[in-house]
Amino acid sequence: MKKLVCVLLSAMLLLGLVACGGQAEDHPDNPQTNSGNGKGIRVCIVYSGSLGDKSYNDSCNEGAQRAAKELGVEVKNLEASADAAEWKANLLSAAEDGYDLVICSSSNFEEYLKDIGPKYPDVKFAIIDTTVPGDNIVSVSFAQNQGSFLAGAAAAMFTTKSDIDGVNEDKVIGWVGGMDIPVLHDFYVGYEQGAKYIDPDIKILQSFAGSWSDPLKGKELTLAQFDQGADIVMNVASGTGPGILEGAAEAGKYAIGVDLDQDNYQPGHVLTSQLKRVDTACYMLIKSVVDGTFKGNSVSYLDIASDGVSLTDFSVMKEALGDKFPEDIVEKIAELEQKIASGEIVVDNYEGFGPSASK
Repeated sequence: MKKLVCVLLSAMLLLGLVACGGQAEDHPDNPQTNSGNGKGIRVCIVYSGSLGDKSYNDSCNEGAQRAAKELGVEVKNLEASADAAEWKANLLSAAEDGYDLVICSSSNFEEYLKDIGPKYPDVKFAIIDTTVPGDNIVSVSFAQNQGSFLAGAAAAMFTTKSDIDGVNEDKVIGWVGGMDIPVLHDFYVGYEQGAKYIDPDIKILQSFAGSWSDPLKGKELTLAQFDQGADIVMNVASGTGPGILEGAAEAGKYAIGVDLDQDNYQPGHVLTSQLKRVDTACYMLIKSVVDGTFKGNSVSYLDIASDGVSLTDFSVMKEALGDKFPEDIVEKIAELEQKIASGEIVVDNYEGFGPSASK
């Protein structure tokens, strides 16, 4: 049933944003997409933060730079501070400047796009990580709750491995988010469900930094959770996240990365990372304009079954721990991933998220 939903959604978008049917041309690393026929097409991506976060924004930019290299499009990035007025101003500026495609990189632009999009009917807009209706708007969202289910399960298993240095006897895990927004609650719902799937009695600490760009705050909150008994904390905080990973290393504890593969940022202290293929979404949105298949008022939902979300392979932690690495975690995660993809396990969504919300 999930595969049928995936196919229907991708057909609506006419992009092949997800590789539900295993079509080779949709694979993000397939060199056959190197058409170079996008010369003259101008794309602007507006961010509610800065590049260099080693997370969400950098993932989006990777997809854009791949499109620039392979398709020949011109890409402009408009970065911003934490000031929401600047986000709106950048979106308006991009709409005014006559780009062939304006991509809102995150759900922070949702209300602004609802206002600005209809005023520029000849401009193609796209938004990632939420859904905005409009004849000139394409939306892409993710099953981050599914990826977080796996992350929560991994954390719940890891916190019992007290023979590993830095892992205590307490069954307590942590979670630190950036801004307190709905999509991060969807992350947390999955994380909590996955952890309690393993251990219904586990304690989960939750904090929000209130910023996408405050690594010191991220570190402070992480260290506070370690003081409360956690020995592994998940990072869901974009540019605030490096502080979370640094806090884990400084305390001799552990973290879980997010969006990009962050396993090597603090080697031996990052158990795994929850990948969220923002790069794939950005690339395929641009490719749809190059190919002439951009279709407004359409949505795609990228889940585990379509390789939209996943965990990294634990290889960096395996190397760090050697014989002490708990292989049972890898085996269990593979089992859970299959059960989610097949629909045997249904992961809860935060209100307003999920396949039905994306239609």
